[in-house]
Amino acid sequence: MKVAEIKEMSTQDLRELIQTEKANYTQMLLNHTVSPLENNAQIKTARRNIARLLTILRQRELNK
Repeated sequence: MKVAEIKEMSTQDLRELIQTEKANYTQMLLNHTVSPLENNAQIKTARRNIARLLTILRQRELNK
């Protein structure tokens, strides 16, 4: 997801997306523990996406 797309989202939608992404990330880590994923880069990408979402949410909080 690109930064421009994230910035267009409402704050509530952004918070819901963060929760969803965190749940997916946790599930991905559990699955990787049991049997290795074919593409390990997915874990890194998911972690960065969560960080990106949290950064934009924090920027909105500071600008209010």
